[in-house]
Amino acid sequence: MHRKLVVANWKMHGSLTANRQLLEEYIQRLKSLKNVDVVVCVPYPYLAQAQSLLQETSIAWGAQNLSKDKVGAFTGEVSASMLRDFGATHVIIGHSERATAYCESDENIATKFMQAKAHGLTPILCVGETLIEREAGVMEMVVAKQIDTIISMYGASLFANTVVSYEPIWAIGTGLAATPDQAQSMHEFIRGRIAACDQEAANSLKILYGGSVNPQNAVQLFVMQDIDGGLIGRCSLIAEEFEGICRAAN
Repeated sequence: MHRKLVVANWKMHGSLTANRQLLEEYIQRLKSLKNVDVVVCVPYPYLAQAQSLLQETSIAWGAQNLSKDKVGAFTGEVSASMLRDFGATHVIIGHSERATAYCESDENIATKFMQAKAHGLTPILCVGETLIEREAGVMEMVVAKQIDTIISMYGASLFANTVVSYEPIWAIGTGLAATPDQAQSMHEFIRGRIAACDQEAANSLKILYGGSVNPQNAVQLFVMQDIDGGLIGRCSLIAEEFEGICRAAN
């Protein structure tokens, strides 16, 4: 059982004023929690603000995406080294909201994962299936393909000291979370898939659950053997709700 990790994914929300209020609430509400790690992934323009407000606290910050390229003529892209310039420690990769809307391939996502690791960032790889895929019983096949692409391109050792977030697409933003047993089953599958190639990497890997996590279901989810925390969307925008989830992890 790993020390729990809770990651806030603000998605495309925020303003300088609202962010300051929310982060100051985070700082006050979470300062007594010593047994959980907390990261907040903000939109790119607010990385400097997050760095300024959080650098003297135990809360880390990161981004929601990065380029698969190191540098070059890629208008609108942001590189791993740029994220490091603002003290980012983590980066979300392959979130379904991005992968679907911007047609990101598994290979593209794998390259981003490698770039994050190469630049000292902890990648948070999002994997998960649609409702149709779950009902067809192919959810493990879908998730395995996402994991296996990274293993085949860069080796299973790349998963050492990284984060995978299981996010069933049908649960994101719907209010319908996976049951603790459904989530545990998939988390166990993911760890086993990586362990088959590199046991050491699987042991150091943290696997989060994401998809309609709230303070109530977090209690049931976080006691499961292979659930190492959560990737939190909507509830991360409400300090009281986010505190409740972090307390469940603590």
